[in-house]
Amino acid sequence: MSYNVRLATEADAQRIYEIDRVSLGYDSPLEKTRQRLSAILTRETDRVFVVCRDSDGFMAGFLHAADYEVLHMDSMKNILSLAVDPDFQGCGLGRMLLNSAEGWAKACGCVAVRLVSGDNRVQAHAFYLHCGYVLRKTQKNFIKYF
Repeated sequence: MSYNVRLATEADAQRIYEIDRVSLGYDSPLEKTRQRLSAILTRETDRVFVVCRDSDGFMAGFLHAADYEVLHMDSMKNILSLAVDPDFQGCGLGRMLLNSAEGWAKACGCVAVRLVSGDNRVQAHAFYLHCGYVLRKTQKNFIKYF
């Protein structure tokens, strides 16, 4: 079976919503996913890549990356979300998505791609290490809701 990676469109919102729920456990309302995707797709600082089966265009996963600018390092891209439908995991699709984000980063002159992954996502950590990412540090993640 062959797959391709392309940029997301607004028509991909339903499938992104489904993959988010089944792969990552996020239960944001579909309409919110549609609204957020629509806004993200208008920004030059973000890319949403989707991986689809060549035979029928069925989407099996997605990756959202964005600019990451800090004062203490050169420009990077930040992977904000990467999810592959469990039925398609282990087929190299996550790596295809990472390669697309990394290609975008290199084309933009970035020095690295970074990501944060929750402590509980042990399989994801092994995947990232296998793809050449290194654990740089551990940290706490704080948030203040309004």
